Amino acid sequence: MPRKSYYLLSLGCSKNTVDSESMERLLDQAGYRRMESPSRADVLIVNTCGFIGSAREESIRNLRDLARRKGPAQQLIAAGCLSQLWGPKLVKEVPGLDGIISTRRWMDIVDFIGTVRGRGKPEPLYHLPTDAITVGDDERGTMRTATQGTSAYLKIADGCRRPCAFCTIPTIKGTLKSRPPTLILDEARRLAATGVRELVLIAQDLTDYGSDLGMKDGLSTLLASVCQAAPQIDWIRLMYAYPGAVTDHLIETMVSHPQICHYLDIPLQHAHPATLRRMRRPANMDWVRRTLARMRAAMPDLCVRTTFIVGYPGETDAEFQVLLDFVAEMQFDHIGVFTYSYEAQTPSGSLPDQVPEPLMQERRDKLMQHQQLVSLERNQHLVGKTLHALIEGHDKGLSVGRTYRDAPEVDGLVLVDGTLPIGAIVPVHIDGALEYDLTASVVRSG
Repeated sequence: MPRKSYYLLSLGCSKNTVDSESMERLLDQAGYRRMESPSRADVLIVNTCGFIGSAREESIRNLRDLARRKGPAQQLIAAGCLSQLWGPKLVKEVPGLDGIISTRRWMDIVDFIGTVRGRGKPEPLYHLPTDAITVGDDERGTMRTATQGTSAYLKIADGCRRPCAFCTIPTIKGTLKSRPPTLILDEARRLAATGVRELVLIAQDLTDYGSDLGMKDGLSTLLASVCQAAPQIDWIRLMYAYPGAVTDHLIETMVSHPQICHYLDIPLQHAHPATLRRMRRPANMDWVRRTLARMRAAMPDLCVRTTFIVGYPGETDAEFQVLLDFVAEMQFDHIGVFTYSYEAQTPSGSLPDQVPEPLMQERRDKLMQHQQLVSLERNQHLVGKTLHALIEGHDKGLSVGRTYRDAPEVDGLVLVDGTLPIGAIVPVHIDGALEYDLTASVVRSG
């Protein structure tokens, strides 16, 4: 076994993945070696997720499993969102933890591990400052990116200042902290130099980028700069736009820069104004209709992804029906549907008329079945068209990839006849449509 080694398990969303890879880079620079098996590592790290109940359960399950299996010379450290949210409560849930480090101080991981290993004491060590990350100063010079093949996530901000009543993110991450444009542009150039073909910009709220830096419509300005700084990158994708914050300038920027995918993830969460007001979310659905109409007029090939919560406290049958009708009306390309997760520390936790779990699940299933028909119809309209596919793998004589219409991990795939080079972007003819995926053949030149 190497003198210094670590095993890191990353749970949760792509933003957590960026934090995990940032910690890995710091550990690698400090002389630690990453191990694929926890049995061979000196230090075991779980970068937890604490966003909703199911994510917390997954984090606890993995921590307990490692705690049971770890040897006497190994240390187990909980990092990430659940560490920030629960703090010492984690020790009661997971006996055997040696250290807990907050998600706001991931950049202290090397020093923290050194302190944990050098103490020789049975009780766990806590590193849970409440101060938010100071981007550009506290990041220790490490890139805030996560690369998967020829795609990469680039975090442009952390935290959120939106008042959503159901969300723990401001409690966990703190308020919005935008990263300086110079850092983001430098990282985009460095990713382009490594051969990255798709760049996914992420934040809790992309459309709020730069407001804390005194920038107006900062995302549009940043996008134009990224396109200029890294012209080699083929696709630039936007994830997590806030309703009401998609400006005409942003639409113009997406139209005028071919690198920017005509794709937008805009979580709406519901469609009934009363439900949205209880959620403390934008409740002007006419704005949604007008904005999506403007975007689709400017970009007829626009692909829209959104997410909804069913079973929010007080959701009536009539409110749910409005949501069903809205999804049928708007014809979204992709949607994610989640049942409401009770969060005692959020304003929604004290709301009356909590919806029973079986009814929430019934509504989720009904909405997903409803969307499957919409998704299949949207995909069928693509049959006969030529799109470009980013090839990411092979399976039984097929190449597996994605078009600009599909974000990594959350959307569909395109299955292409033959074995094509991984990382290539190739023109394909869409031959068939499934509910979520497409089948295609290569367009041969000449």
